[in-house]
Amino acid sequence: MAPAYKTYVVGGAVRDALMGLPVKDRDYVVVGATPEQMKAAGFIAVGKDFPVFLHPTTHEEYALARTERKTAPGYTGFAFHAAPDVTLEQDLQRRDLTINAIAQDTDGTLIDPCGGQADITNNIFRHVSLAFAEDPVRILRLARFAARFTEFSVAPQTASLMHQMVESGEVDALVSERVWQEIARGLMEAQPSRMFVVLRQCGALKRLMPELDGLLDQTSDTQNHSTVPSAEKIMSELDFIAESGVSLPIRFSVITYHLASQQQAMELCQRLKLPNEVKELAALAARERDAIHGAAEMSADAIVKLLERCDAFRKSDRFADSLKLHDLIHQTSNKNKLPSIELLLASLASAKAINAGQIAAAVAIEHPQNPTQHIAAAVHAARVNVVQAELDRR
Repeated sequence: MAPAYKTYVVGGAVRDALMGLPVKDRDYVVVGATPEQMKAAGFIAVGKDFPVFLHPTTHEEYALARTERKTAPGYTGFAFHAAPDVTLEQDLQRRDLTINAIAQDTDGTLIDPCGGQADITNNIFRHVSLAFAEDPVRILRLARFAARFTEFSVAPQTASLMHQMVESGEVDALVSERVWQEIARGLMEAQPSRMFVVLRQCGALKRLMPELDGLLDQTSDTQNHSTVPSAEKIMSELDFIAESGVSLPIRFSVITYHLASQQQAMELCQRLKLPNEVKELAALAARERDAIHGAAEMSADAIVKLLERCDAFRKSDRFADSLKLHDLIHQTSNKNKLPSIELLLASLASAKAINAGQIAAAVAIEHPQNPTQHIAAAVHAARVNVVQAELDRR
């Protein structure tokens, strides 16, 4: 690239380095170049809405310095202007938070026109400018950052601006896929509860996830699973489960586990347009909460019906994830594991060990006219027998 161009590392890479955190990805802004010059230098154009390029060797992202102008509601309603005369400071001014609006020159010099270094030192999330209010995704991003940077707090002016964005209806323009993308990332952070607290404080949670917002309005705090625990307990469960390092579907299912009905769980899943693996476990957690929790008191027949209802014989991993969810939630209030977990795992292993093919072949000979119904009953009976044997051993 010609010497006249200036290239800077920007955003998260600079922020994380200043915070002493590992730098995973580096993004660059290029000042003083045109798209044609970038292509001539071997960069690969990938940006759809504005000029973004991949380095021909490292494949890191290089974006031309740009400004933006709001043209319509929502996070897509922007017109971008990228040209050689756009300055680095102008580019930084369009960013969301001051901690993300710091650039670093190739010689290590920091360019920080928005006071990001001071806000890192003081653990503050602060918007760069009133342009923050033009993009509702920025509320979600800030909430996600709160789950990652657990010592940070939201500046009062920024909190007020976020509330105004919700009241103006800007958040209502968000599409489900974009909401889920940010929620999913926040759930995988160190303290997911902080994301929901931030969204709730500004009113966005009520618009985006009304089922969860309504759940957190409940104040009863009891060990009885027929009632809803306190908001603090639910959030502490979420953080406890996050500490265990479990998968995204398990983390999200903490929410549906506590919802009042399976219908509420499905409405939430459909609104967010969740991936199937998340939606299926979330639905199972809501539907079978009481059954799994009380399985230690069930008959062999009831246990087998539970396994069959959960499709545990075909989707054993999903069923195991559901048991892990129940066990972890139980452990937030109890030192010991949930008693039914070991029983259900042992029952599943025993029931899976029966030779269903052999049973089916024998039944088909005995009932050649209508074997299907008889086969299902025979396999179920065989499963009940081995589970009963498991219960008798305890």
